[in-house]
Amino acid sequence: MVFSSLLFMFRFLPILLLLYFIAPKKLKNGLLFLASLVFYAWGEPVYVVLMIFSTLVDFFHGNRVEKCIEAGNKKKAKKYVISSVIINLCLLGFFKYTDFILTNINSIFGADIPLLKLPLPIGISFYTFQTMSYTIDIYRGEAKAQKNIISFGAYVAMFPQLIAGPIVRYQTVAEELVDRKVTQDGFADGIMRFMTGLGKKVLLANNIGMLWDTISASNMAEVSVLTAWLGAVCYAFQIYFDFSGYSDMAIGLGRMLGFHFPENFLHPYESRSITEFWRRWHVTLGTWFREYVYIPLGGNRKGIKRHFFNIFVVWCLTGIWHGASWNFGLWGLYFAIILVAEKLFLLKVLAKIPRVFSHIYTLLLVLISWVIFAFDNLTSGLHYLKAMFGGYGNVFVNNNFLYQISNHWVILLILIIGSTSIPVWLAKKWKLERFTILKLIFIVVIFLLSVAYLVDASYNPFLYFRF
Repeated sequence: MVFSSLLFMFRFLPILLLLYFIAPKKLKNGLLFLASLVFYAWGEPVYVVLMIFSTLVDFFHGNRVEKCIEAGNKKKAKKYVISSVIINLCLLGFFKYTDFILTNINSIFGADIPLLKLPLPIGISFYTFQTMSYTIDIYRGEAKAQKNIISFGAYVAMFPQLIAGPIVRYQTVAEELVDRKVTQDGFADGIMRFMTGLGKKVLLANNIGMLWDTISASNMAEVSVLTAWLGAVCYAFQIYFDFSGYSDMAIGLGRMLGFHFPENFLHPYESRSITEFWRRWHVTLGTWFREYVYIPLGGNRKGIKRHFFNIFVVWCLTGIWHGASWNFGLWGLYFAIILVAEKLFLLKVLAKIPRVFSHIYTLLLVLISWVIFAFDNLTSGLHYLKAMFGGYGNVFVNNNFLYQISNHWVILLILIIGSTSIPVWLAKKWKLERFTILKLIFIVVIFLLSVAYLVDASYNPFLYFRF
């Protein structure tokens, strides 16, 4: 279903852009809303009703909250906020976690409750967070309620970032929903950003993902230690270039339509601590949990014990948000423990040691975390981690590892450089933004290579579509 939605976007995007630019200003949001619903319905025909329901619910709640506040009845306004949050969380919980809960009930109590086996609505984890933040921000006085249901629908269903983020708070695009301009330079930058994301996903993430698939499917008792670590590195690159690639495509499409979406990745693999890593990775999710969970719980303002409790709550929720599986909860707990340790003493230690060692520390912990994240089956993940540390008596290096390195060293080198700020630094140093012909060549080459690969490759959706 996701794949058909992507095909729809690539086939009809030029037509949509043409209609969008020739449409009168007052019709642009309506066209965007309609196109977004059609895009979503193309892959999820039934769940488009859920999207419309969510739009209507939060539009109504947002306006009621604002009217109550204007009338000086903040207590009633708070009830509407609570109502909005409950409805959104119930939608998310029902579709995403019901079968997980039932499976565990059956396992613990020996019951035989049938599972619903409902397909997960695409992007529900993202757009429910966006609509919740809308009502909360109105209550806080940080945003004004949108009076036009079509404009609000365009915000909720906006297809560029609908299904995998970035998570865009309403106040970020509120003014642009009313008045936005598409300049020639902005449109060109949007195309460049979109093609960069497309290349990240199709040419880099997909290719290194095949090596990860090969290694992760191996008998863990037979792989070498370095092969297991190589696999973890491959998955780390796959998920980064896959997810940041989608974010780039979304940001680029937004620019083409006159919107400025927030950045979602800030070269996270350059980090020197896990604390820094999570300021750079999936920035909009981290911002959401900080603004709507961590700070309301008290943040670091209510003593050290409450501070650490808040960190554990946020990270358990962050893990569960990613999926209905115990490995995600463990993944969140893993980072909570590390972040607490850094707050207690590790950050002071890391600040005193050479940068290279703090960087290695961070990357090693991140690689371990991605193995936990990658396997829905906890046992499989533990087997893989065991192989990484020679738990099966694994040899340190073997011919298979040398073979894989000799066949993939070029793409690994590209991935290493591409995951850093070096390309951006070189572009600025050489002032490549002035050479529009080079941009054009880059766009054409990436497009042709990506199309050629997609025609020849099998179905390979974005990793974060499952969240």
